[in-house]
Amino acid sequence: MPNMSRRGFLKVGTSAAAVSVIPLHQALAGLQTERQLHPPGWRKDGRVRFRQDGIPKVTGNKVFAIDIRARDMPDWPDEQAHAFLLRLPKADRVFQGVTVEALGEELRPDALVTAETLQNDGVEMVEKDFYGVFFAEPGEVPTYLGQPAALLIYHDYARYRAAKARLKFTEDALIWGDAAEAPRRTPYGATRYVRIGGAARDAEDVFSPLKNGTLFAEFKDGKAQWPAEDSEGDMGGKAMALSADLRRELENPPETWKVYRRRYSSQYVDPAALETDNGNAWYDAGNGRLHVVTGTQSPWTNADHIEKMVRASRFNLSELRFHPGYTVGYGQKEHHVFPYYVAMAALYGDGRPVRLAMDRWEHFQGALKRHPFDTEITLAVDRQTGEFRSLASDQRADGGGVKNFSPSVGQVSATALQSIYYLPKSDLAVQVDASRAPTAGSMRGYGTLQSMVAMELMVDEVAEDLGHDPIELRRINVIRSGNKNTQGAIPGGHLRAAELLDAAAKDPIWTGRADRKAEFEAANPGYRYGVGFSCVQKDYGTGAEAALVQLELSPDGHLHMRHVASEIGCGATTSQMLVTEALLGKPADSVDFAVIDWPSMPLEATNEPYTMSQEKQDELARNPRWVPRITSPRSASNSAYYFTHATTEAARLLFELGLWKAALSFWQEGIGGGQAGPLYVRREEAEWRGGHLVAGGLDPLPLEDLSRRAHERGFITGVTVHTFNRWAWARAEFEVDGTRLTAPIDALSVRWGDGAGPEKRAQMQDGGYAFQPRLSVNYPPVQRNNAAVTYYAPCATLVELSVNTGSGEVKVLNHRSWLECGRQIVPELVSGQLQGGIAMGIGHALYEEMPLYEDGPGNGTWNFNRYRMPRAEDVAVWAQSATVLEPLSPTDPPKGIAEVVMIPIVAAIGNAVHHAIGHRFDRTPITAERIKEVIR
Repeated sequence: MPNMSRRGFLKVGTSAAAVSVIPLHQALAGLQTERQLHPPGWRKDGRVRFRQDGIPKVTGNKVFAIDIRARDMPDWPDEQAHAFLLRLPKADRVFQGVTVEALGEELRPDALVTAETLQNDGVEMVEKDFYGVFFAEPGEVPTYLGQPAALLIYHDYARYRAAKARLKFTEDALIWGDAAEAPRRTPYGATRYVRIGGAARDAEDVFSPLKNGTLFAEFKDGKAQWPAEDSEGDMGGKAMALSADLRRELENPPETWKVYRRRYSSQYVDPAALETDNGNAWYDAGNGRLHVVTGTQSPWTNADHIEKMVRASRFNLSELRFHPGYTVGYGQKEHHVFPYYVAMAALYGDGRPVRLAMDRWEHFQGALKRHPFDTEITLAVDRQTGEFRSLASDQRADGGGVKNFSPSVGQVSATALQSIYYLPKSDLAVQVDASRAPTAGSMRGYGTLQSMVAMELMVDEVAEDLGHDPIELRRINVIRSGNKNTQGAIPGGHLRAAELLDAAAKDPIWTGRADRKAEFEAANPGYRYGVGFSCVQKDYGTGAEAALVQLELSPDGHLHMRHVASEIGCGATTSQMLVTEALLGKPADSVDFAVIDWPSMPLEATNEPYTMSQEKQDELARNPRWVPRITSPRSASNSAYYFTHATTEAARLLFELGLWKAALSFWQEGIGGGQAGPLYVRREEAEWRGGHLVAGGLDPLPLEDLSRRAHERGFITGVTVHTFNRWAWARAEFEVDGTRLTAPIDALSVRWGDGAGPEKRAQMQDGGYAFQPRLSVNYPPVQRNNAAVTYYAPCATLVELSVNTGSGEVKVLNHRSWLECGRQIVPELVSGQLQGGIAMGIGHALYEEMPLYEDGPGNGTWNFNRYRMPRAEDVAVWAQSATVLEPLSPTDPPKGIAEVVMIPIVAAIGNAVHHAIGHRFDRTPITAERIKEVIR
């Protein structure tokens, strides 16, 4: 992801534009308050009563990007233009171009933008290898179904609606040539992870990705070309030799082993976010200013790419004002292409703001999808002990028409396949293919749902075959603290999946499942009853997580925060406000979220956190303003752990560099060192009680007094920090006010209070802050990219269901989950994530499915009338329950759980269906039609 600071934008030549990313709550003063503030009655007895954005949400006043019209935006013209995209529902013949003759003169668009238009004006998609091109080229076979062909803009709504209705479900505006086959395309990527462990779990690995490297295939004629086997040669050759040895052993295993070979398939899924892709943008040609409103999880990337796109064209760009609105994405709005169509549309609006918003048909046709996977697993198990001895897997996924994140999704899927188990040796290969299907990209689960469900289904089958209780077999093989994963990395912290297994094994639903089955089926003729279980653990983060947070105290104790977090429905804007309380005595009073313009932290970055060499990182790190990445998108369950870390470190430094000094100045006033003179006061003794700082029996001090004193004496009253994590935290050393400190951050700026002398005031040149060059920095080695993951959150789910033997319908009767998420910031938000994730998992397990190609969503005829989503009656909404493990200590960090909570319910349903009817399904969804084919 390209990451440039605003300073960096301004340095790019004389044609560079000033770029700012402005949260909508700042832009829309007439619709929302200027900043996020505590709503009335938000907290009671120290607990949050509802989400920070809860009142506007339930009263209909919460503004999403899709709600915005030109009249809502300050300083925009009131004349709202509208646009829609023409998409190609075929990929089996030559596309010759677009005609508007079928619309007649009355509905002729005010602007028609095609590939030729953009070529003439120099408007090109940035990173075309990742995002594709704006429009299909005439004279070529479309790359994929649903590929955009043209943009039609109308200056008035009535003609826009009539024209869109006239062309919907028709091809009257499309000119086709002869039938033709789509060109053969090279797969998006193939990756292999080979690990051969030592003689014991804690022994040094013989070979592993972390120790030796990860393999990436080249392609010839569409086929993966792995390195030739060479045990004495380079890393790739040695890995392939070990892979071949492992697979030969699985073909001719020791007598004590039993080898299982199975194949599993997962389906093509739409994210079905309630807010479709949308945006509204205005290009003011007179002054070269471009305004863009859109729903996104990647505001940094969008702002950077739009600026580059326009700057390289014939259009003048002096300033870009980018407004990320509230949105709901489930990963689908992370690095999606739609914001660039919105910005492009504005360039052709003839001075009018242009709204481009998909309806539900268009969203099915054009939005990013979840990858379908075929997963082949070969697992060797010791017959006597039940221990897993060796694992080989081969996965193939379909990435659709544009690469997007497909290679990464494949890699994450492969590394997640081990689920909660320790594998002494493994060979995990994955390939993601290009196809003519609509593009698959980032979506909740990011490949892990597909692979871990397959593994969990297989483990249940192995348990039955070997005569083990399924939970007991999991306990035998569960990965323990200090064990290595399939990449050879040791996960961070204490692993607690075994505790979830212990709890589930004692649950009455599990222990009494045989009796409950007999009783239920006797009482309900025509129905079969089943219980199923699954337990997984999922990584959170990307291996290149970066964040920026600013905290500032006013003289009267008002605490203001600026944060990169944006709200996509998970409650980050609530939780991050609360994080400051432990160190500063209260939540943030006001917050600017989704902030991208950081004048207080002028940094420089390169776009290669995953690919740079160690030598290059060491060289770049000598520049105290350089960081590997400016900030991360809102994705990968990153807010709870990674963003909280940044907020916590900012609060810690503000306390230690400002408020603690102010407290000592009170306590040490007077002869002999004041009331503190006879005592020995330690910083670690300090804590907040009732808004007062207390320590060692000294006078309780309210935050307001401390803030006033810090300002009066010129102590530090504002802090901005930057953090970076590559499966471990970067650490740096600074000297601030004559004191050396080391912290898990890599950049720091400070602001001194109102009483600071002229020397300090002169230093505050960066947005009122003084950048503090680090004395040294310790970035995690680039080799840690091969760890692929070190942070895990586990979740287990037990489900009971019934199967109607006549209709094949599955009804979820009850489900219970156990979750370990570290320290909960807001328990209610954790509960909401758990319930919502389970509902999504039930949809994946039982209902949601689309064909990939001509009969699928790319033909433009899909909507919820054809796509079955789970409803409240399908998810046992009143019977469900969950247990969250208590943290090991008050200092446990919170874990990212937004994705893991949706996964175990899928395999648990598959295992429960087997318990009910005696048939094991190896593909999802397990629909009523498929059950009727096999039911006995």
